[in-house]
Amino acid sequence: MSSFRETPSQTAGPYVHIGLIPRQAGFAIYERELGNVLVSPTTRGERIRIEGRVLDGIGAPARDALVELWQANADGRYAHPADKQESKAQDLQFRGFGRAGTHFETGLFVFETIKPGPVAGRAGQPPMAPHVNLWLVARGINLGLATRMYFADEEAANARDPVLALVEPMRRPTLIARREDRAEGPAYVFDIRLQGEAETVFFDV
Repeated sequence: MSSFRETPSQTAGPYVHIGLIPRQAGFAIYERELGNVLVSPTTRGERIRIEGRVLDGIGAPARDALVELWQANADGRYAHPADKQESKAQDLQFRGFGRAGTHFETGLFVFETIKPGPVAGRAGQPPMAPHVNLWLVARGINLGLATRMYFADEEAANARDPVLALVEPMRRPTLIARREDRAEGPAYVFDIRLQGEAETVFFDV
């Protein structure tokens, strides 16, 4: 039986869009591509837009990053069999997962979704405040980075959140998105900083 040496680790490289979101790169490879719109016309909940940029240590936008979003529905239940919150309703019109690339010129990523409800805490802990889970990869990142985005207008729920409580108070603002009320509806703006003084908190999951 022959054995093989482990190959060197690789970053996502400059071709992350071609493999995972090819339409943004101009390739119509898949008939149905997983995109950044998580809702249908009949999805329950408040329609929101989430947008932001992935910034490097000097504040320059990463224009080739991939961002994935996973969240609960408006009742606070995930579209996954492992979610056993039987008292909360499922929403078959809400996918709960999306994928977006940063714009090649502006560096902006965008999701069209709904504001999630609070999720039950673990082992008797308080409920988790409404939040979305984010995972990103880009050229120069060996392992994907996981973080969370909370909502600035959920101040009371954020103060009780068991995960935010684990973060140093001075760094909690890096996980809070600000709300902007626009003509087309509410938007939450959340920049992800990879390095530097205001580096976003990332989780080892």
